[in-house]
Amino acid sequence: MKPKLSALGEFGLIRRFSPAFMKNLPPDIIGIGDDAAVLPWKKDACLLVTTDMLVENVHFLRTEIGPRDLGAKALTVNLSDIAAMGGSPRSAFLSLGIPGKLGIEWLDAFFRGMAELAEASGVHLLGGDTTRSPGPIVINIVVLGQVRRTRLKLRSGARPGDLIVVTGFLGDSGAGLRVLLEDLPRERDEARLVRRHHRPRAHLAEGAWLAARDGVTAMMDVSDGIDSDLRRIMERSHCGAAVNLDDLPLSGPLRRAGKKYGWGVRGLAASGGEDYCLLATIRPDRYERITAGFEKTFGRPLSRIGTIEGKKERLRYRTAGKTVELKPRGFDHFR
Repeated sequence: MKPKLSALGEFGLIRRFSPAFMKNLPPDIIGIGDDAAVLPWKKDACLLVTTDMLVENVHFLRTEIGPRDLGAKALTVNLSDIAAMGGSPRSAFLSLGIPGKLGIEWLDAFFRGMAELAEASGVHLLGGDTTRSPGPIVINIVVLGQVRRTRLKLRSGARPGDLIVVTGFLGDSGAGLRVLLEDLPRERDEARLVRRHHRPRAHLAEGAWLAARDGVTAMMDVSDGIDSDLRRIMERSHCGAAVNLDDLPLSGPLRRAGKKYGWGVRGLAASGGEDYCLLATIRPDRYERITAGFEKTFGRPLSRIGTIEGKKERLRYRTAGKTVELKPRGFDHFR
């Protein structure tokens, strides 16, 4: 019996079809399996290519997010992939499926939000495609970037003993989505969490800084949640990992909202997606120097959350000194 898509899952689907396209790949190209594809370009630099799709009622609710915020977020999720490779974004291409009844005012605001972020990030929109959609809004963006060969960071570089860190708070976006889905009151903390969901920030400066440190061994962005994204590093690096849930960095709004509504905030921080900070692994002998430099540069700590282990593709969670099982798991489109 052939497996169903729901049983296969998003990453199982990728593993199922990708070998046919990877077997004859030239050695100087990195394809499926990282945040962006890597192509040869200049003698000392590589070209980065990434693409992400947002579908109405899957990735966003048009009734909840304004078009200006949506335009910025659609670009942000791609910029975050470039940040995860240690690169700088340069150009973008947009394909847009538009319902016939969508107002021009909505589209004007959507492009204004995208243009504002593009200008701030040094990105030029160079083209794309538009078509009429019979149903939801469909947004697909391709971003091209560049990175020095010596600073390229992949998911495959983690080694046992490396320390696992993140560059920002975890769980805020997932909590903001929960506020929306449960139609909770939009008081100060709830509004801040919704804002984090609607207007995430790509950690471009942080990614470039970490890429310049030779003690950083692997890196990716947190798009589907630590539980899902860390497993991608484990898979590519052929390793295991242990995460201390008590060390996950939580914002004040998430702590207060979690207490108010009885949320399991540690589980939400591990499994909630779309925070778009960076997840990285660091050699233990370089950890103190890198974390001190990061805090001096960015004015906030680089949060250590766990350790890479040798047990292949085994992810352990601990809290209060005990091993626990995490529920729910990280986001998967088909499960």
